[in-house]
Amino acid sequence: MAMGTLIEFGGLPGTGKSTLARSLADHLGAVWLRIDEIESAMRRNGLTAAQTGITAYSVAHDVAASHLRRGLTVIADAVNAVTEARDGWRHLAATTHARHIVIETACPDTVEHRRRVESRVSDLPGWSYPDWEQVHRTTSDYQPRTDVRLVVDTTRPVEVCNREIERHLALAIQ
Repeated sequence: MAMGTLIEFGGLPGTGKSTLARSLADHLGAVWLRIDEIESAMRRNGLTAAQTGITAYSVAHDVAASHLRRGLTVIADAVNAVTEARDGWRHLAATTHARHIVIETACPDTVEHRRRVESRVSDLPGWSYPDWEQVHRTTSDYQPRTDVRLVVDTTRPVEVCNREIERHLALAIQ
């Protein structure tokens, strides 16, 4: 059986995770699991924001597991602000015997980051992205990562970021 690959995208809201994850999923023909999309569906079906967080990750893990066991590539797109969330992806990769590649997005230009957060429009029915104040609160709760990962500076053009990710994956999958 072929080994699956779990590509975990993490980073603060508005740093370009979904843009890069979507692009990579299209390029690879991979399964793209977006926590915002799962939470949006849960909220449309009566769950509150307080009920969806951990549950959305659990749903994503279960869906990802079946694809990884089949040898497919799964792209997990989530903030992953805390160690417990990151450990969940690491555990999933270990239990499904999948490669685990971590990509963290960062937008170190605060003015640009704020502009992105304040100007984005949701592509999900009924979903509202966090505003700048909420993102700022997430920043204070965001636990620094210490794992092996590619940190992508998303102040650069998307095409440059995509090429960097593709080079990283080529080396990681060898």
